[in-house]
Amino acid sequence: MENQLKSKKTSTKALVASLIGSSIEWYDYFLYGTMAALVFNKLFFPTTDPTIGLLLAYASFAIPFFIRPLGGVIFSHIGDKIGRKKTLVLTLSLMGGATVLIGLLPSYEMIGVWAPILLITLRLIQGLGIGGEWGGALLLAVEYAPKGRRGLFGSVPQMGVTIGLLLGTLSITLMTALPDNQFLAWGWRVPFILSAVLVFLGLWIRNGIDETPAFKKAKESGKVAKVPLFDTFRYNWKSVLIAVGLKAGETAPFYIFSTFIISYATGHLGFTATPVLNAVTIGTLVTTIAIPFMGSLSDKIGRKPLFIGGTIAMILYAFPYFYILSFGSTLWLTIATIIGLGILWAPVTAVLGTLFSEIFTTNVRYTGVTVGYQIGAALAGGTAPLIATALMNGYNNSWVPVAIYMMFVGALSLIAIFSTRETKDLDFDREEEKTEKYEDSKLTVGEEV
Repeated sequence: MENQLKSKKTSTKALVASLIGSSIEWYDYFLYGTMAALVFNKLFFPTTDPTIGLLLAYASFAIPFFIRPLGGVIFSHIGDKIGRKKTLVLTLSLMGGATVLIGLLPSYEMIGVWAPILLITLRLIQGLGIGGEWGGALLLAVEYAPKGRRGLFGSVPQMGVTIGLLLGTLSITLMTALPDNQFLAWGWRVPFILSAVLVFLGLWIRNGIDETPAFKKAKESGKVAKVPLFDTFRYNWKSVLIAVGLKAGETAPFYIFSTFIISYATGHLGFTATPVLNAVTIGTLVTTIAIPFMGSLSDKIGRKPLFIGGTIAMILYAFPYFYILSFGSTLWLTIATIIGLGILWAPVTAVLGTLFSEIFTTNVRYTGVTVGYQIGAALAGGTAPLIATALMNGYNNSWVPVAIYMMFVGALSLIAIFSTRETKDLDFDREEEKTEKYEDSKLTVGEEV
């Protein structure tokens, strides 16, 4: 009984550490996405054409998504070789440091071309940090999860994404209450600098947890991969492709609903920033509440039904979403955002991490989930606002191509989910035993030859 209580306490502590660290990382990351539309296009990428300035700002938002796979490779290698905990301390420190420095950067008017160069450099450092963060936070939760609750535990790190967005949006909403000249002069910097407090909190909490049981077992049995990346692509390349497809259909709608909507509503529909940010905040709050319920539901009915249902719903919603926005009403803007971001996206993101963890074995799990996630994010995540802006600019400000783009990415995700089995009843220990027997059989055949 005492051991059970101790185990439950340890699992809960790991879950909290996973959630808080992930929330801080994504808070830092999403600050940039929102500021790209409100500030950076003016202070760091000033041009005579506002659309070009916005495209440059969104390009700086998108570029790190292509460096994230590199960060994923570096930190997942450390995570699969040395451990999940140490890696998470490194990623949080890297991310937090870059965020604070962004808040201290001088503008283009002060130092000229060095301003955007330094901004993009720090953004790339953010990309490296976040590249290794998500996989570690996920595995910290999943590998500590009690039997039959892996769906719930795997959904909690996904709440970090929405909580981070919520904190970032709230902080920016408070700052946008300032007069425009004060907001552009110093108000936008406050949320970046304050992230230092959150980072110290996250490091303190993570320092108090131990390595995950699954990794300990793999290390004790000598089943740690020598070069995790090679083993991942050699023996798990199909799983990587599936993970990329799953991530693409989850991430593109998210960035349309949460980031692109800010520039679209303020630049094309005549809204001011505050009601748009409020709509995103409410939608984010709804999905944050819904995610753990969806994760728990996946432990009962499976991961695939939730993912398939949510993806199909978002595909069908693409055209109605933009049509509702065209009403030009704050109420309808809020309703459209709640439906898309708050309700339809929730089941998809809730099961995504758990699905990832269940299609890779322990010795390459950190690398597999990270590489699949980051490649998918690079192809369809940070690029989504950039692609959407370019499509509208190329088609006379029509939203139709953007809706079609969302449907296309969703279709790719459906192909991926239909290519994998249901995993809710998967036993990690039994899977590891099968893997060990398979590895031993390969070794025996090699020795006989």
